[in-house]
Amino acid sequence: MGHAASEQLKKPWIETPLLESATLSKAAGCRIFLKLELLQPSGSFKSRGIGNLILTSLSDPSNNGKPLHFFSSSAGNAGLAAVIAARDLGCSCTVVVPLSAKPMMIKKIRAAGASNVIRHGASWFEADAYMRETFIENQNQDSKSDLLATNIYVPPFDHHDIWQGAGTLVDEVIKQLPPRDNMDSKPDTYPSFPADAIVCSVGGGGLLNGIIEGLERHLPAYQPTTLPKEVKQVRILAVETAGADSLAHSLRMGSLQPIPAVTSQAITLGALCVAQQTLKNVQSPPPGVKVTSIVGTDADAAMGVVRLCDELRLEVELACGISVQVGLDRLREVMTDLAPDSRVVIIICGGNDVTCEMITEYRQKLKNGWQ
Repeated sequence: MGHAASEQLKKPWIETPLLESATLSKAAGCRIFLKLELLQPSGSFKSRGIGNLILTSLSDPSNNGKPLHFFSSSAGNAGLAAVIAARDLGCSCTVVVPLSAKPMMIKKIRAAGASNVIRHGASWFEADAYMRETFIENQNQDSKSDLLATNIYVPPFDHHDIWQGAGTLVDEVIKQLPPRDNMDSKPDTYPSFPADAIVCSVGGGGLLNGIIEGLERHLPAYQPTTLPKEVKQVRILAVETAGADSLAHSLRMGSLQPIPAVTSQAITLGALCVAQQTLKNVQSPPPGVKVTSIVGTDADAAMGVVRLCDELRLEVELACGISVQVGLDRLREVMTDLAPDSRVVIIICGGNDVTCEMITEYRQKLKNGWQ
């Protein structure tokens, strides 16, 4: 299928609301703002990054007039985001999922309009290797075959266009946060960044890399050209669950290292290894940014899911629930200077691996002492 000229292409993601929660703010002892990425067309933040990669491919002059077919390797949110973004931009998308993919997710990906869903390999790594070898690396390069679609690889997190798309979230947060109260009363004070901290979940690091890239673009406007000794840093809490803590593992090892296996129930955090750029961003973030890696348990994640459901009637998966729980209960151990007027943005990254029944089950297991 062909596509329209790039200027006519519509972004396959939306601006999501930023909500201040009085209940959660009271529990945390500071101002808690929730960035509602679960409202994206695909149900997760992946619509931004993967949508941007697909949009960029379509806008590339070298692809002009060619039919494009996108190929995503993912058992979950990335595959769904790729199918929905490609569909909304008039293109085809095939998803290769590992044999461990949940039937519920395969059903959602098919229903969203995938050209095909292929099951292959025991893990995402095997599904991805098979897909690249079969559909990306061995394409027919014959110049006469103009009618054949060009196959484009859509990785789940490790691509600059994905980080750039995820970074649009920072542009929105800056615009949506209320101005600081003390701005007018202290004219000599340099305006500080509108958020003190951002809490986000980490799988492979696409969201984290996007947030850091977004901050890098905006922070210079909030920093004096001659830096004083004490510049208030924007804190990022990079949150994982034990058993899917590939970032924490690489930080412990001092270099990029895969975890042996994903044993957490938050399977959509299940990248065996984070992107090289993710580790680099955490070890040497840009000036004015400090990243702290935090690992919680699956029970913590479930607590966050139940809490969000009870307080705000929002349904998210475990991979998102962990950020909610850490953002409420472990902020003070990371931010010793936390005050009632501190502003913390929790990215409600969403996710599709959740049902009412699953939340009921989490609630019951927590009542029975799950820790």
